[in-house]
This record gives sequence, structure tokens and C-alpha cells, in this order.
Amino acid sequence: MESILIAFGLAMDAFAVSICVGVSLEKITPGQIFRVSFHFGFFQFMMPLLGWLLSSRFEKYIESFDHWIAFALLSFIGGKMFLEVFKKEEESLCIDRTRGVHLIMLSIATSIDALAVGIAFAFLKKPILEPAIVIGVVTASLSLLGIKGGHRLGEKFGKSMQAIGGLVLVSIGAKILIEHVFSH
Repeated sequence: MESILIAFGLAMDAFAVSICVGVSLEKITPGQIFRVSFHFGFFQFMMPLLGWLLSSRFEKYIESFDHWIAFALLSFIGGKMFLEVFKKEEESLCIDRTRGVHLIMLSIATSIDALAVGIAFAFLKKPILEPAIVIGVVTASLSLLGIKGGHRLGEKFGKSMQAIGGLVLVSIGAKILIEHVFSH
């Protein structure tokens, strides 16, 4: 039960970001849906494992900059999404955020908090494999729902939803940064 609650908590950022990605897509394919849900789920699965393995050596170092990475990545991509709304149709490149660097950046940004969970589990001497699997599966499932739902919103409301999606990404990045700064 604890793993499921942790998984849903960790998956919320990925769910919100997958909605934003779905909003930004003109057309959506099964491949795009798979890539987003797979990558978000995979990164959420791997980060607790990585945190658990690196905990003893690098905890202080990781905690000193993880929030800045998430903030920078989400703000960069969110800012680009927002600004694309104001470009003329012929100037605007249809950026597929389900591929390449954009997808990797979003996957890292939404899974950094899972790294901290892995560190916490290591210090509590708790096993991490089963919780990591649950975290990955829940995140992949919610991301699948998010990208599909986001695409429907984008179809219905157009470019204004992309602008809102960009602002949501920046807001999520700011939330991560503010929470870390004020909790330490």
C-alpha cells in the first residue's frame, strides 16, 4: 500500500506534463503515446534505483542541485511551448516533444523527485525494487491517460491550451524549486 501511495504522489508531475505534451500535438499516434508513457514510466522506475545505489556517496551533492535541474528543464520547455503560440503558423515548427532531447529532458525533470525517494529508502534500509516497479507502472499508466486527455483538450481549445500547458510546465518547475528552497 505504501508503494502505491508513493507511486501516485511521484506520478503527478509526469501526469501533468504528459497532459501538456498531448495538448501540444496536432495529431497523436500510438507511437507517441507509447514513447511518452514508456519513457516517463521507465525514468520513474530507474531513478529510485539510482538514488538507492548512489545514496551513501552522493546524497548531499545530489540534493544540492536536483531541484535546479528540474526547474531549468521544465522552464525551458514550458517557455518554448508558450512562445510557439505567438509564432505564425508557417514559422512554427511542429515540435514533437515525444522524441529526442525534449522527451529525455521531460523524463528527467519529472523523475528527479523519485531519485530522492530511492535515497530515503536506502537510509531506511528498505528494499527498492518492488516500489520502483510500482512507481514505474503507475507513472506509465497515468502518462498514457494524460497524453490522450491532453490531446483531446488541445483539439477542443487549440493553441490557447498549448500556452496554458507551457505555463503549467514552468509552474511545476517553480513549485519544485520553491518547495526545495523553503524545506531546507
